[in-house]
Amino acid sequence: MDKRFANIFGLTEEQSIALLDTPPEQADDESERYVAASQLANYSSEASIEALIRAVNVTYDSLDNRIARRKSVESLGKLKAIQGIEAIRTCLADEDRYTVEAAVWAIGEIGTDDAEILEEITQLLAKPDQTYRVIIHTLIKLGYDAAVDRVRPFTDHPNEPTASAAIAAVCCFARDFSQIDRVVSLLQSDNVNARRACLEDLINARYYAAIPAIARCPISLMFRLRAVRTLAENGMASGEVTIEQVLPVIEQILLDHPKDLALVHEYDQPPALEFLIQELYHTDFGRTYLATQTLIEQKIDAAPEALFATYEAEAHNDYGAHYHVMKLMGWLNHQPAYDLLIDALDNTSPQFMKSRAGAAISLGELGDQRAIAPLQASTQSKIWMLQYAALMALEKLGDYSQHKLLLEADDWAVRAKANRAIQMAQI
Repeated sequence: MDKRFANIFGLTEEQSIALLDTPPEQADDESERYVAASQLANYSSEASIEALIRAVNVTYDSLDNRIARRKSVESLGKLKAIQGIEAIRTCLADEDRYTVEAAVWAIGEIGTDDAEILEEITQLLAKPDQTYRVIIHTLIKLGYDAAVDRVRPFTDHPNEPTASAAIAAVCCFARDFSQIDRVVSLLQSDNVNARRACLEDLINARYYAAIPAIARCPISLMFRLRAVRTLAENGMASGEVTIEQVLPVIEQILLDHPKDLALVHEYDQPPALEFLIQELYHTDFGRTYLATQTLIEQKIDAAPEALFATYEAEAHNDYGAHYHVMKLMGWLNHQPAYDLLIDALDNTSPQFMKSRAGAAISLGELGDQRAIAPLQASTQSKIWMLQYAALMALEKLGDYSQHKLLLEADDWAVRAKANRAIQMAQI
Protein backbone atom coordinates (compact mmCIF):
# COMPACT_ATOMS: atom_id res chain seq x y z
CA MET A 1 0.00 0.00 0.00
CA ASP A 2 1.22 3.51 -0.85
CA LYS A 3 1.65 5.22 2.54
CA ARG A 4 3.09 8.53 1.33
CA PHE A 5 -0.01 10.38 2.58
CA ALA A 6 -0.62 8.23 5.67
CA ASN A 7 -1.65 9.89 8.93
CA ILE A 8 -2.62 13.21 7.37
CA PHE A 9 -5.23 13.49 10.14
CA GLY A 10 -2.65 13.09 12.91
CA LEU A 11 -4.50 10.20 14.64
CA THR A 12 -2.77 7.20 16.14
CA GLU A 13 -4.18 3.72 15.66
CA GLU A 14 -5.47 3.65 19.24
CA GLN A 15 -7.14 7.06 18.89
CA SER A 16 -8.77 6.00 15.63
CA ILE A 17 -10.15 2.81 17.14
CA ALA A 18 -11.53 4.70 20.15
CA LEU A 19 -13.25 7.26 17.91
CA LEU A 20 -14.71 4.61 15.62
CA ASP A 21 -16.01 2.62 18.57
CA THR A 22 -17.88 5.66 19.91
CA PRO A 23 -21.62 5.03 19.44
CA PRO A 24 -22.83 7.39 16.68
CA GLU A 25 -25.52 8.88 18.89
CA GLN A 26 -22.86 9.77 21.50
CA ALA A 27 -20.21 11.22 19.16
CA ASP A 28 -19.33 14.90 19.72
CA ASP A 29 -18.74 15.21 16.00
CA GLU A 30 -19.99 12.26 13.96
CA SER A 31 -17.61 13.08 11.10
CA GLU A 32 -14.74 12.03 13.40
CA ARG A 33 -15.82 8.40 12.95
CA TYR A 34 -15.43 8.73 9.19
CA VAL A 35 -11.94 10.19 9.69
CA ALA A 36 -11.08 7.35 12.06
CA ALA A 37 -12.29 4.70 9.61
CA SER A 38 -10.21 6.29 6.88
CA GLN A 39 -7.13 6.40 9.09
CA LEU A 40 -7.38 2.71 10.03
CA ALA A 41 -6.71 1.77 6.40
CA ASN A 42 -3.08 2.47 7.31
CA TYR A 43 -3.01 -0.18 10.06
CA SER A 44 -3.29 -3.87 9.25
CA SER A 45 -3.38 -5.08 12.84
CA GLU A 46 -6.09 -7.41 14.13
CA ALA A 47 -7.31 -4.64 16.43
CA SER A 48 -7.86 -2.23 13.53
CA ILE A 49 -9.60 -4.83 11.38
CA GLU A 50 -11.91 -5.85 14.21
CA ALA A 51 -12.77 -2.20 14.89
CA LEU A 52 -13.65 -1.68 11.23
CA ILE A 53 -15.84 -4.80 11.24
CA ARG A 54 -17.64 -3.56 14.34
CA ALA A 55 -18.27 -0.25 12.58
CA VAL A 56 -19.72 -2.00 9.52
CA ASN A 57 -22.14 -3.79 11.83
CA VAL A 58 -23.38 -0.51 13.37
CA THR A 59 -26.62 0.25 11.50
CA TYR A 60 -27.66 3.42 13.35
CA ASP A 61 -29.79 5.41 10.91
CA SER A 62 -28.01 8.69 10.27
CA LEU A 63 -26.19 10.12 7.28
CA ASP A 64 -22.92 10.39 9.22
CA ASN A 65 -23.09 6.75 10.27
CA ARG A 66 -23.81 5.64 6.71
CA ILE A 67 -20.74 7.55 5.58
CA ALA A 68 -18.64 6.01 8.37
CA ARG A 69 -19.89 2.51 7.43
CA ARG A 70 -18.97 3.05 3.79
CA LYS A 71 -15.51 4.25 4.75
CA SER A 72 -15.09 1.26 7.09
CA VAL A 73 -16.02 -1.10 4.25
CA GLU A 74 -13.58 0.70 1.97
CA SER A 75 -10.77 0.49 4.53
CA LEU A 76 -11.34 -3.25 4.97
CA GLY A 77 -11.04 -3.55 1.20
CA LYS A 78 -7.81 -1.56 1.14
CA LEU A 79 -6.44 -3.82 3.87
CA LYS A 80 -7.60 -6.89 1.90
CA ALA A 81 -9.02 -8.13 5.20
CA ILE A 82 -10.54 -11.54 4.50
CA GLN A 83 -11.89 -11.55 8.08
CA GLY A 84 -14.25 -8.73 7.12
CA ILE A 85 -15.84 -10.30 4.07
CA GLU A 86 -18.96 -11.61 5.82
CA ALA A 87 -19.68 -8.24 7.41
CA ILE A 88 -19.11 -6.56 4.05
CA ARG A 89 -21.37 -9.12 2.37
CA THR A 90 -24.32 -7.96 4.47
CA CYS A 91 -23.93 -4.54 2.88
CA LEU A 92 -24.76 -5.94 -0.56
CA ALA A 93 -28.41 -5.83 0.48
CA ASP A 94 -28.23 -2.30 1.88
CA GLU A 95 -30.78 0.28 0.73
CA ASP A 96 -28.03 2.86 0.29
CA ARG A 97 -26.55 2.43 -3.20
CA TYR A 98 -23.22 3.94 -2.16
CA THR A 99 -22.83 1.41 0.65
CA VAL A 100 -23.56 -1.34 -1.88
CA GLU A 101 -20.98 0.12 -4.25
CA ALA A 102 -18.36 0.22 -1.48
CA ALA A 103 -19.14 -3.39 -0.55
CA VAL A 104 -18.82 -4.64 -4.12
CA TRP A 105 -15.53 -2.80 -4.58
CA ALA A 106 -14.14 -4.08 -1.26
CA ILE A 107 -15.02 -7.69 -2.07
CA GLY A 108 -13.19 -7.25 -5.35
CA GLU A 109 -10.13 -5.97 -3.50
CA ILE A 110 -10.18 -8.77 -0.93
CA GLY A 111 -10.98 -11.48 -3.48
CA THR A 112 -13.27 -14.49 -3.22
CA ASP A 113 -14.23 -17.58 -5.18
CA ASP A 114 -17.36 -18.14 -3.11
CA ALA A 115 -20.02 -18.76 -5.77
CA GLU A 116 -22.82 -17.55 -3.51
CA ILE A 117 -21.16 -14.17 -2.95
CA LEU A 118 -20.33 -13.84 -6.64
CA GLU A 119 -23.93 -14.61 -7.51
CA GLU A 120 -25.18 -12.00 -5.03
CA ILE A 121 -22.98 -9.43 -6.73
CA THR A 122 -24.22 -10.48 -10.17
CA GLN A 123 -27.84 -10.21 -9.08
CA LEU A 124 -27.26 -6.54 -8.33
CA LEU A 125 -27.25 -6.00 -12.10
CA ALA A 126 -31.01 -6.57 -12.01
CA LYS A 127 -31.49 -4.02 -9.24
CA PRO A 128 -32.35 -0.45 -10.29
CA ASP A 129 -30.07 2.54 -9.68
CA GLN A 130 -26.87 0.70 -8.86
CA THR A 131 -23.31 1.63 -9.82
CA TYR A 132 -23.18 -0.98 -12.56
CA ARG A 133 -19.67 -0.14 -13.71
CA VAL A 134 -18.19 -1.06 -10.32
CA ILE A 135 -20.26 -4.27 -10.24
CA ILE A 136 -19.07 -5.31 -13.71
CA HIS A 137 -15.45 -4.46 -12.95
CA THR A 138 -15.57 -6.56 -9.81
CA LEU A 139 -17.02 -9.52 -11.70
CA ILE A 140 -14.16 -9.22 -14.20
CA LYS A 141 -11.59 -8.96 -11.43
CA LEU A 142 -12.98 -12.04 -9.70
CA GLY A 143 -13.25 -13.95 -12.97
CA TYR A 144 -16.94 -14.80 -12.64
CA ASP A 145 -17.65 -15.70 -16.26
CA ALA A 146 -21.05 -17.16 -15.30
CA ALA A 147 -22.25 -13.55 -15.27
CA VAL A 148 -21.54 -12.91 -18.95
CA ASP A 149 -25.11 -13.21 -20.24
CA ARG A 150 -26.38 -10.86 -17.54
CA VAL A 151 -23.64 -8.36 -18.36
CA ARG A 152 -24.26 -8.35 -22.13
CA PRO A 153 -27.35 -6.08 -22.05
CA PHE A 154 -25.24 -3.37 -20.43
CA THR A 155 -23.14 -3.04 -23.59
CA ASP A 156 -25.97 -0.79 -24.80
CA HIS A 157 -26.31 1.18 -21.58
CA PRO A 158 -26.72 4.94 -22.16
CA ASN A 159 -23.91 5.70 -19.68
CA GLU A 160 -20.71 5.41 -21.74
CA PRO A 161 -18.39 4.18 -18.93
CA THR A 162 -20.95 1.50 -17.98
CA ALA A 163 -21.28 0.31 -21.59
CA SER A 164 -17.49 0.34 -21.92
CA ALA A 165 -17.06 -1.85 -18.83
CA ALA A 166 -19.67 -4.29 -20.12
CA ILE A 167 -17.95 -4.59 -23.51
CA ALA A 168 -14.67 -5.31 -21.73
CA ALA A 169 -16.39 -8.01 -19.66
CA VAL A 170 -17.73 -9.69 -22.79
CA CYS A 171 -14.20 -9.59 -24.22
CA CYS A 172 -12.80 -11.19 -21.06
CA PHE A 173 -15.48 -13.82 -20.52
CA ALA A 174 -16.49 -14.74 -24.08
CA ARG A 175 -13.40 -13.58 -26.05
CA ASP A 176 -15.84 -11.59 -28.15
CA PHE A 177 -14.09 -8.41 -29.35
CA SER A 178 -16.74 -7.42 -31.87
CA GLN A 179 -17.56 -4.16 -30.05
CA ILE A 180 -14.11 -3.24 -28.73
CA ASP A 181 -13.81 -0.35 -31.21
CA ARG A 182 -16.57 1.40 -29.26
CA VAL A 183 -14.31 1.36 -26.21
CA VAL A 184 -11.32 2.63 -28.20
CA SER A 185 -13.47 5.45 -29.60
CA LEU A 186 -14.09 6.71 -26.05
CA LEU A 187 -10.43 7.74 -25.93
CA GLN A 188 -11.65 10.65 -28.05
CA SER A 189 -14.79 11.41 -26.04
CA ASP A 190 -15.35 15.04 -25.11
CA ASN A 191 -16.16 13.73 -21.62
CA VAL A 192 -12.95 13.43 -19.62
CA ASN A 193 -14.45 10.82 -17.28
CA ALA A 194 -15.30 8.58 -20.23
CA ARG A 195 -11.73 8.98 -21.53
CA ARG A 196 -10.26 7.96 -18.20
CA ALA A 197 -12.72 5.13 -17.60
CA CYS A 198 -12.17 3.36 -20.91
CA LEU A 199 -8.47 2.95 -20.13
CA GLU A 200 -9.33 0.50 -17.37
CA ASP A 201 -11.59 -1.38 -19.75
CA LEU A 202 -8.93 -1.68 -22.43
CA ILE A 203 -6.58 -3.04 -19.77
CA ASN A 204 -9.21 -5.54 -18.60
CA ALA A 205 -9.87 -6.63 -22.19
CA ARG A 206 -6.11 -6.90 -22.78
CA TYR A 207 -6.61 -5.16 -26.08
CA TYR A 208 -2.99 -4.52 -27.05
CA ALA A 209 -3.86 -2.93 -30.39
CA ALA A 210 -5.11 0.12 -28.46
CA ILE A 211 -1.65 1.03 -27.12
CA PRO A 212 -0.89 3.69 -29.81
CA ALA A 213 -4.36 5.24 -29.41
CA ILE A 214 -3.93 5.39 -25.62
CA ALA A 215 -0.69 7.31 -26.08
CA ARG A 216 -2.58 9.96 -28.07
CA CYS A 217 -5.48 10.31 -25.62
CA PRO A 218 -5.64 13.84 -24.12
CA ILE A 219 -5.63 12.97 -20.43
CA SER A 220 -2.87 13.10 -17.82
CA LEU A 221 0.27 11.25 -18.84
CA MET A 222 0.08 9.34 -15.53
CA PHE A 223 -3.12 7.60 -16.69
CA ARG A 224 -1.63 6.89 -20.11
CA LEU A 225 1.64 5.57 -18.72
CA ARG A 226 -0.11 3.24 -16.31
CA ALA A 227 -2.38 1.85 -19.03
CA VAL A 228 0.38 1.37 -21.59
CA ARG A 229 2.77 -0.21 -19.11
CA THR A 230 0.13 -2.57 -17.73
CA LEU A 231 -0.89 -3.67 -21.22
CA ALA A 232 2.75 -3.97 -22.25
CA GLU A 233 3.65 -6.12 -19.28
CA ASN A 234 0.74 -8.47 -19.96
CA GLY A 235 1.42 -8.49 -23.68
CA MET A 236 5.13 -9.14 -23.37
CA ALA A 237 4.43 -11.98 -20.92
CA SER A 238 2.13 -13.61 -23.48
CA GLY A 239 4.40 -12.87 -26.43
CA GLU A 240 1.82 -10.63 -28.12
CA VAL A 241 3.74 -7.38 -27.58
CA THR A 242 7.45 -6.67 -28.03
CA ILE A 243 9.68 -4.23 -26.19
CA GLU A 244 10.48 -2.62 -29.57
CA GLN A 245 6.79 -1.74 -29.92
CA VAL A 246 6.47 -0.35 -26.42
CA LEU A 247 9.53 1.86 -25.87
CA PRO A 248 8.69 4.47 -28.55
CA VAL A 249 5.19 4.76 -27.08
CA ILE A 250 6.54 5.30 -23.56
CA GLU A 251 8.91 7.97 -24.86
CA GLN A 252 6.11 9.68 -26.77
CA ILE A 253 4.04 9.84 -23.60
CA LEU A 254 6.93 11.09 -21.46
CA LEU A 255 7.80 13.72 -24.07
CA ASP A 256 4.13 14.76 -23.84
CA HIS A 257 4.10 17.31 -26.63
CA PRO A 258 0.54 18.32 -27.57
CA LYS A 259 1.33 17.73 -31.27
CA ASP A 260 1.47 14.00 -30.44
CA LEU A 261 -2.04 14.02 -28.95
CA ALA A 262 -5.40 13.72 -30.68
CA LEU A 263 -7.06 16.76 -29.12
CA VAL A 264 -10.81 16.65 -28.61
CA HIS A 265 -11.56 20.34 -28.07
CA GLU A 266 -11.14 23.45 -30.21
CA TYR A 267 -11.56 27.20 -29.86
CA ASP A 268 -14.30 29.02 -31.73
CA GLN A 269 -12.27 32.25 -31.59
CA PRO A 270 -8.62 33.15 -30.86
CA PRO A 271 -8.21 33.07 -27.07
CA ALA A 272 -6.53 35.72 -24.97
CA LEU A 273 -3.27 34.96 -23.15
CA GLU A 274 -4.99 35.31 -19.77
CA PHE A 275 -7.55 32.67 -20.77
CA LEU A 276 -4.85 30.27 -21.99
CA ILE A 277 -2.94 30.59 -18.73
CA GLN A 278 -6.07 29.89 -16.71
CA GLU A 279 -6.75 26.78 -18.81
CA LEU A 280 -3.56 25.26 -17.36
CA TYR A 281 -5.56 24.74 -14.16
CA HIS A 282 -8.44 22.89 -15.87
CA THR A 283 -9.18 19.40 -14.54
CA ASP A 284 -9.88 18.25 -18.10
CA PHE A 285 -6.38 17.92 -19.50
CA GLY A 286 -7.90 17.88 -22.98
CA ARG A 287 -8.50 21.60 -22.51
CA THR A 288 -5.11 22.11 -20.91
CA TYR A 289 -3.27 20.45 -23.78
CA LEU A 290 -5.22 22.60 -26.27
CA ALA A 291 -4.08 25.71 -24.36
CA THR A 292 -0.51 24.40 -24.30
CA GLN A 293 -0.53 23.77 -28.04
CA THR A 294 -1.92 27.26 -28.66
CA LEU A 295 0.75 28.89 -26.49
CA ILE A 296 3.45 27.02 -28.39
CA GLU A 297 2.05 27.86 -31.83
CA GLN A 298 1.25 31.51 -31.19
CA LYS A 299 4.74 32.31 -29.84
CA ILE A 300 3.34 35.14 -27.72
CA ASP A 301 6.22 37.25 -26.40
CA ALA A 302 4.48 37.81 -23.08
CA ALA A 303 3.82 34.08 -22.48
CA PRO A 304 6.96 33.27 -20.44
CA GLU A 305 6.40 36.25 -18.14
CA ALA A 306 2.77 35.16 -17.69
CA LEU A 307 3.91 31.63 -16.86
CA PHE A 308 6.33 32.92 -14.21
CA ALA A 309 3.55 35.07 -12.78
CA THR A 310 1.03 32.24 -12.56
CA TYR A 311 3.70 30.03 -11.01
CA GLU A 312 4.29 32.56 -8.24
CA ALA A 313 0.58 33.16 -7.71
CA GLU A 314 -0.87 29.64 -7.82
CA ALA A 315 0.91 27.00 -9.90
CA HIS A 316 3.71 26.46 -7.37
CA ASN A 317 1.09 24.74 -5.20
CA ASP A 318 -1.13 23.18 -7.89
CA TYR A 319 0.45 19.97 -9.14
CA GLY A 320 -1.46 19.95 -12.43
CA ALA A 321 -0.66 23.52 -13.47
CA HIS A 322 2.85 23.15 -12.04
CA TYR A 323 3.55 20.33 -14.49
CA HIS A 324 2.21 22.25 -17.49
CA VAL A 325 4.25 25.35 -16.60
CA MET A 326 7.40 23.22 -16.41
CA LYS A 327 6.71 21.59 -19.78
CA LEU A 328 5.87 24.89 -21.49
CA MET A 329 9.14 26.49 -20.40
CA GLY A 330 10.90 23.79 -22.39
CA TRP A 331 8.64 23.91 -25.43
CA LEU A 332 8.99 27.71 -25.51
CA ASN A 333 12.76 27.28 -25.12
CA HIS A 334 12.78 29.97 -22.45
CA GLN A 335 16.36 30.02 -21.17
CA PRO A 336 15.66 32.14 -18.02
CA ALA A 337 13.53 29.24 -16.74
CA TYR A 338 16.64 27.13 -16.10
CA ASP A 339 16.73 27.69 -12.32
CA LEU A 340 12.99 27.10 -12.01
CA LEU A 341 13.33 23.79 -13.86
CA ILE A 342 16.26 22.72 -11.68
CA ASP A 343 14.15 23.42 -8.58
CA ALA A 344 11.33 21.30 -10.03
CA LEU A 345 13.75 18.51 -10.90
CA ASP A 346 14.81 18.34 -7.25
CA ASN A 347 11.30 18.67 -5.74
CA THR A 348 10.73 15.42 -3.83
CA SER A 349 7.14 16.16 -2.76
CA PRO A 350 5.15 13.14 -4.01
CA GLN A 351 2.40 15.21 -5.64
CA PHE A 352 4.99 16.85 -7.92
CA MET A 353 6.51 13.60 -9.19
CA LYS A 354 5.42 14.07 -12.79
CA SER A 355 6.74 17.65 -12.71
CA ARG A 356 10.20 16.25 -12.01
CA ALA A 357 10.05 14.18 -15.19
CA GLY A 358 8.57 17.14 -17.06
CA ALA A 359 11.37 19.40 -15.84
CA ALA A 360 13.95 16.85 -17.01
CA ILE A 361 12.44 16.85 -20.50
CA SER A 362 12.38 20.65 -20.56
CA LEU A 363 15.99 20.91 -19.45
CA GLY A 364 16.88 18.77 -22.43
CA GLU A 365 14.92 21.16 -24.66
CA LEU A 366 16.79 24.20 -23.31
CA GLY A 367 20.10 22.64 -24.36
CA ASP A 368 22.02 24.15 -21.43
CA GLN A 369 25.03 21.96 -20.65
CA ARG A 370 24.83 22.95 -16.96
CA ALA A 371 21.87 20.58 -16.71
CA ILE A 372 23.97 17.48 -17.38
CA ALA A 373 25.16 17.00 -13.79
CA PRO A 374 21.74 17.36 -12.12
CA LEU A 375 20.18 15.13 -14.78
CA GLN A 376 22.87 12.53 -14.18
CA ALA A 377 21.99 12.63 -10.48
CA SER A 378 18.32 12.14 -11.36
CA THR A 379 19.09 8.86 -13.12
CA GLN A 380 19.84 7.44 -9.66
CA SER A 381 16.30 8.13 -8.47
CA LYS A 382 14.03 5.25 -7.46
CA ILE A 383 11.27 6.74 -9.63
CA TRP A 384 11.32 4.98 -12.99
CA MET A 385 9.75 7.81 -14.99
CA LEU A 386 12.31 10.31 -13.67
CA GLN A 387 15.15 7.93 -14.55
CA TYR A 388 13.73 7.47 -18.04
CA ALA A 389 13.04 11.18 -18.63
CA ALA A 390 16.52 12.07 -17.38
CA LEU A 391 18.05 9.63 -19.88
CA MET A 392 15.98 11.18 -22.67
CA ALA A 393 17.16 14.67 -21.68
CA LEU A 394 20.79 13.58 -21.39
CA GLU A 395 20.63 12.12 -24.88
CA LYS A 396 19.31 15.47 -26.10
CA LEU A 397 22.36 17.07 -24.49
CA GLY A 398 24.70 14.50 -26.03
CA ASP A 399 25.53 12.66 -22.80
CA TYR A 400 25.35 8.86 -22.65
CA SER A 401 27.51 8.33 -19.58
CA GLN A 402 24.68 7.07 -17.39
CA HIS A 403 23.19 4.48 -19.71
CA LYS A 404 25.61 1.69 -18.84
CA LEU A 405 24.91 2.31 -15.16
CA LEU A 406 21.22 1.58 -15.75
CA LEU A 407 21.53 -1.69 -17.67
CA GLU A 408 20.59 -3.42 -14.39
CA ALA A 409 17.98 -0.86 -13.29
CA ASP A 410 15.02 -2.13 -11.28
CA ASP A 411 12.49 -1.07 -13.91
CA TRP A 412 12.16 -3.05 -17.15
CA ALA A 413 11.50 0.01 -19.31
CA VAL A 414 14.55 1.86 -17.97
CA ARG A 415 16.74 -1.21 -18.56
CA ALA A 416 15.45 -1.52 -22.10
CA LYS A 417 15.92 2.21 -22.75
CA ALA A 418 19.53 2.08 -21.57
CA ASN A 419 20.29 -1.02 -23.61
CA ARG A 420 18.65 0.35 -26.76
CA ALA A 421 20.52 3.66 -26.55
CA ILE A 422 23.84 1.90 -26.08
CA GLN A 423 23.21 -0.27 -29.11
CA MET A 424 22.13 2.66 -31.28
CA ALA A 425 24.96 4.96 -30.18
CA GLN A 426 27.49 2.09 -30.17
CA ILE A 427 28.95 3.19 -26.86
